[in-house]
Amino acid sequence: MRFVLADGSGDVLLGRLNQPEAGRARPLAVLLHGLTGSEDSFYVRATASMLLGRGHPVLRLNLRGAGPSASFCSRRYHAGRTGDVRQVLGLLPPDLADRGVILVGWSLGGNCTLKFLGEGDFPVPVLAGAAISAPIDLAASSRLFGSPPNRLYHNRLLGQMKADMQANRARVADRWADAALSARDLWDFDDKVVAPWNGWSGAPEYYAVNSALSFLPRIKVPALVVHALDDPWIPPGAYRDFRWDSYPQLYTAFSQAGGHVGFHGATGIWSDLCLDLFLKALV
Repeated sequence: MRFVLADGSGDVLLGRLNQPEAGRARPLAVLLHGLTGSEDSFYVRATASMLLGRGHPVLRLNLRGAGPSASFCSRRYHAGRTGDVRQVLGLLPPDLADRGVILVGWSLGGNCTLKFLGEGDFPVPVLAGAAISAPIDLAASSRLFGSPPNRLYHNRLLGQMKADMQANRARVADRWADAALSARDLWDFDDKVVAPWNGWSGAPEYYAVNSALSFLPRIKVPALVVHALDDPWIPPGAYRDFRWDSYPQLYTAFSQAGGHVGFHGATGIWSDLCLDLFLKALV
């Protein structure tokens, strides 16, 4: 599916729509991948398979500039670009959204999902949402992710982000491609590229404005939050300190172990099992 964004950029988002074999009888599930991910990320494909088995049509959306969307975009996604999600939902064919929509996001896409739910202003009926391993405090997560224990994977992701900017230099403009090359770590990338490119003074303002933590109390639809407290990239403090029991619309599934977007076990992917139970409870 193609979604032409009406913000003057000419950018186009691409998404893969999968229909269940038994015919569509349940709400559309829209899946949002994490940093450097796409419609083909393994966790997106695994959950899509589970949801299709439950009878949900599934839209695996490539965020702005991600995956196959890269060649059609002059801008790039970030942890709080909820306007793109809102536009995509508004562009859905009526017969695809007539039973409502469920949003599911991982990591960066999870933060985006929770922020979107907290903002409200849905162009179609959004029935519920789910976030897995979401960095709800972006500043704290950026600091931990850039720390020495995470340096190997951090450098890999940073390298992928830089490579994407260079491969699409003609579209994103030399200024931002050069700034990306000079970034020393994720915080520096956000400070030199993401923040100024989107009108913020620097990484601290970008993180403060877009962290899902401040949007959680405003969520009015059922939302599932799945997280492992041993996540090596997301400090547990924000999850432990938030008053989850004060907001009955928020459903939590926290584990002591599971890593980041992990949860693999002998009985399947635990986050998918939680999502399945959550959706059954909604029905």
